[in-house]
Amino acid sequence: MARIRAGEVGVLEGSGGAGGCPSGQAAVGLPVVVPVRGCGGSPVQGGDVGAVACDAAGALDWGGQPRTLPAGPARPRTGTRRRIMLSAADREEISRGIAENAEGQVIAARIGRSASVVSRDITRHGGRDRYRAVHAGRDAQTSRSRPKTRKLDARPELRAEVVGRLRAGYSPDQVAGRLRYEHRGEQAARVADTVSHEAIYAWIYALPKGELAREGILLRSGRTRRRPRGRAHRPGARIVGMTSIDARPAEVTDRAVPGNWEGDLVIGKAGRSAMATLVERTSRYTVPVALPAGRRDATTTANALINSVTGMPAGLVKTLTWDQGSEMANHAAFSLATTVDVYFAHPHSPWERGTNENTNGLLREYFPKGTEITDDQTYLDLVARELNNRPRRILGYRTPAEVFTDLLTSSIASTD
Repeated sequence: MARIRAGEVGVLEGSGGAGGCPSGQAAVGLPVVVPVRGCGGSPVQGGDVGAVACDAAGALDWGGQPRTLPAGPARPRTGTRRRIMLSAADREEISRGIAENAEGQVIAARIGRSASVVSRDITRHGGRDRYRAVHAGRDAQTSRSRPKTRKLDARPELRAEVVGRLRAGYSPDQVAGRLRYEHRGEQAARVADTVSHEAIYAWIYALPKGELAREGILLRSGRTRRRPRGRAHRPGARIVGMTSIDARPAEVTDRAVPGNWEGDLVIGKAGRSAMATLVERTSRYTVPVALPAGRRDATTTANALINSVTGMPAGLVKTLTWDQGSEMANHAAFSLATTVDVYFAHPHSPWERGTNENTNGLLREYFPKGTEITDDQTYLDLVARELNNRPRRILGYRTPAEVFTDLLTSSIASTD
């Protein structure tokens, strides 16, 4: 079948022969090309305009004689299509409506616009107390101008503060959230003057190639766009006497009670080195556990975890959720030595230990895949100190160390 050329009709009409499509229906398997155009390039319009006659022989490449194209039915406006911007007269009517103390819907009806359009314009330009038609029009014109000066380029002192925190390993979201958290007690104008994470990303990606490295900034992902990731499914290990996550108390799931941990292994290059990681679900506090010489057999892992948990207040170490890795085969010995109940997630269900999976991703900043993992506990503790002092959005931009300290203080006070 001949191809449809640009500017021609994307709807096949039946020619009366076998295999022809009914008039006005698209051929099965063929896309409908829009906008539809007549033979002379004029758009085929509905309503009162009428049809456009094809006067060129062979205009329909699939055969048949040139014919008059039927006009499409006129479609009423649904009101969902975006209209032109507010005019000076519209804003003057809005200002008058505010002076009359009229409702937003009443003002919107006067100018024939949506109430949400009026509401946003009032909010964007000072609210009802400070809205002025002239100022609103001028500000709207300024905001539409391109190119726009980015906030970080316009304010060197803010840029220096943001860059300093990015160099310290903060993500753009953590930088923006921490600024709002630190200024939460100040006036709203000062808080609103801080930068958003979208503005930080926009500034980062607008930098010339190589400028990030010269600034000493490295995004955690190490790339500029997402990539789909897949993982081959392998059967989970068979752990004797394991307790499923289904039997875990409900209070663990909703994080209402502290002292419930998640754990996993982080494997080094070629599987020759590894470390265990523990993360408290409520505070996101991280405890990396060194494994001697990178051994991750069941006995070595259980002993290392026992040494890490010993000495913690009993109220802050109640349960541990692990995947079905063979390194946790000695879970009974661990529970006997620490009185900590161990629960196992379902195979291939990392979301059941989402806190730990996220933390392991943060640790990969320090131990990228394909590199050796040290068994020096002192070094691992230094890494954990940095992670535990990063603000987290899930914690209201408090740090895990701050939240864990509060939990520890309350736990000690409750035992006095």
